[in-house]
Amino acid sequence: MLKIIFSILSSIFAVLCFVPYTRDIFKRKTTPHIYSWLIWTILQGTGALIMFKDGANLGVLSLSIGALLCSFVFILSFKYGTKNIKIFDTICLIGALIAICFWVFLDQPLISVTLISIIDFVGFLPTLRKSYFEPHSETLSTYVLSSLSTLCALIALSHYSLTTTIYLSSLVITNAVCSLILFTRKRK
Repeated sequence: MLKIIFSILSSIFAVLCFVPYTRDIFKRKTTPHIYSWLIWTILQGTGALIMFKDGANLGVLSLSIGALLCSFVFILSFKYGTKNIKIFDTICLIGALIAICFWVFLDQPLISVTLISIIDFVGFLPTLRKSYFEPHSETLSTYVLSSLSTLCALIALSHYSLTTTIYLSSLVITNAVCSLILFTRKRK
């Protein structure tokens, strides 16, 4: 029963974290970074499939919801996304796409999830850079709620292994770091 409660909480937080972000996109207060949202869509969907196959069950529900909502933000970013794409951002996207190509040919779930975690971090770098230099172009509550959602998803896992926990753990940390950057930079 506890796993179901945390899965539901995780899913609610997963949906709620996108509400203010989407609202701020339409108000033109937030400008999503197109490269990051493309990478997160692919990785969250892939990560959810791998983790489900390894027995994570309800623990991947919020990750699956997140993949769908990331794809929605990715689509919105064509019209409302950031126009300050740097060479570093392009290098991150190319690196992530190359790593995804290598992942497709691997038959080891632990190696695949490790690569996904690394790729996700690389895909997050442009947003971390943007959050530091343009903190008012991001929505703090999105990253706080995303971190909480992923933490609840970790608790909701039906099976604990490196394959089911490494990616979720990396998401908790990365979103918490982004939240901290945004919180401190917006206060200045």
